[in-house]
Amino acid sequence: MTMEYNFITHSPEETISFAERIGRLLKAGDFIAYHGDLGAGKTTFTRGLAVGMGLPDEVSSPTFAIVNEYHGRGKTTLYHFDMYRIGNSEELETTGFYDYPLDESVFAVEWAENIEDAFPENVIKIKISRIDDYVRKITIITAEGDERFAYIGN
Repeated sequence: MTMEYNFITHSPEETISFAERIGRLLKAGDFIAYHGDLGAGKTTFTRGLAVGMGLPDEVSSPTFAIVNEYHGRGKTTLYHFDMYRIGNSEELETTGFYDYPLDESVFAVEWAENIEDAFPENVIKIKISRIDDYVRKITIITAEGDERFAYIGN
């Protein structure tokens, strides 16, 4: 069973602000699986997560690097993965994905549908749908009982 929450943002700035509120609620061991088309705003959303987590780094797309790491003083590390070029979870071995410490950090994974069978048990799915140039519908799906995002509002 899962919990589902839907939100609308009307600009990249509003998406960042919304994601910042989510970032404040994240904890070590959280695995965020993004779903959304190219240009939907997954990296923009991750910028907000980093700010909410208290991380000073400027977030950029990890498309060519596969993973970008964002660290803060005494803060939980954010690992931002891009699985666009990964065909399936078997190919993860070659990327070093399993060497990153999920239990001590937060993972944010773009194109997560490519590695769905590698998800941990309590994954947080974030679907970002492009309504128009600025408006996004953001759906958060969590395991039953994980109500952290129920009251963040728009």
